[in-house]
Amino acid sequence: MLTILGDKQRYCDGINRRNFMKIGAFGAGLTLTDMLRAKAGQDPTTKPSTPNKAAIMIYLPGGPSHMDMYDMKPEAPMEFRGEFNPIKTNVPGVQICEHMPMQARMWDKLSCVRSIVATDEHSDSYVTTGYPENVNRTAGHPSFGSVVSKLRSGGANDVPPFVSLRGHSIGTEPGFLGVSHRPFTPSGPGIENLRLANGIKVDRMDDRKNLLGQFDTVRRDIDASGTMKGMDTFAGRAFDMIASGTVRKALDLKNEDPRTRDRYKGVEQFLTARRLVEAGVGCVTLSFGGWDTHENNFKQLKTQLPQLDRGIASLIEDLHDRGMEDDVVTVVWGEFGRTPKINNQGAGRDHWSPVMSAMVAGGGLKMGQAIGASSARGEYPKDRPYKVPQLLSTIYQAMGIDASYTFPNGSGRPMYILDERNPVTELL
Repeated sequence: MLTILGDKQRYCDGINRRNFMKIGAFGAGLTLTDMLRAKAGQDPTTKPSTPNKAAIMIYLPGGPSHMDMYDMKPEAPMEFRGEFNPIKTNVPGVQICEHMPMQARMWDKLSCVRSIVATDEHSDSYVTTGYPENVNRTAGHPSFGSVVSKLRSGGANDVPPFVSLRGHSIGTEPGFLGVSHRPFTPSGPGIENLRLANGIKVDRMDDRKNLLGQFDTVRRDIDASGTMKGMDTFAGRAFDMIASGTVRKALDLKNEDPRTRDRYKGVEQFLTARRLVEAGVGCVTLSFGGWDTHENNFKQLKTQLPQLDRGIASLIEDLHDRGMEDDVVTVVWGEFGRTPKINNQGAGRDHWSPVMSAMVAGGGLKMGQAIGASSARGEYPKDRPYKVPQLLSTIYQAMGIDASYTFPNGSGRPMYILDERNPVTELL
């Protein structure tokens, strides 16, 4: 197994988890044709039909502070409540941080769960697979987007089911579902191939397509095992994606109204995500900011929270304006919360797994809520405790996917999508 590391984004434990590619089990370096061909081995009769809904998963790496976002504690002692003040939302009885005023004005379109129990580790895969990273190192459970890719049926050939704006990183892997369900990325295998080479016209590309088809026919005829059967069909689908350019156009923000681009300035990933689901992508995942605030928690959040606020508000507003609010479910969360008590290492907050918050919108779920509550000092769930897989199960349900469905793992053993599947009932 060869691992190629990209840009360094280290956390407090010194481990770089992002921007990597693995050459081996997950097969980096595949062309789009290779990925489509790998999909050919699947038996479509085992795949349940799923509605063409979409999900946008916004990951806040490093663990955002629940106490300074959706779970304010203004009555707690100063060393707990911190520097920020709560503000009212447009839903009576719900307050959020003063640095998120745009969400406050549209809370009837949003909900949060403030009583989620996380796991005590930097685990980029927990909120996307429902299993801690120390389990996934050997079990290889697939990410949410890879499950969507596996179960998606009836989609257009020229649109990939799963796009990661995070690159190929922990939390996006297909696990035992196989390489054909890894995400397409703007600069990696898949979308990188969705372009015409310089000087190549569509008619010339059609000539190449026909030539490749003839070549594959010859190879198939001399292949005694029959493994080449249908190869030209999948090569043709790859060419169709290139010719269509649907996703390439979605990634080109110049096609967007300049006034819309201004609203998303500095948070363009949110606009890209919206354009991709409009184009028919089933799941888009992105990461935003760095939230491992052991020091300067409040200084950092004063900058990041308004940016996140604008990205979320612009995205949700656009989905509503386009009548897509019931067809797209959005979730915003990290790997755990932060310590309720501010530390003495420069006004920071440390890791805190006993409770964290998550924001959810759309997907036909019930909005305008703050579900559950933590204790008076934000230390643990006071009521309605939920585990990460339970919220993930709820998102699956919004997508029309039954989390009790099973896939065979590498040893052929049937594995549930999620072992803990009881949903967050207040959202249904």
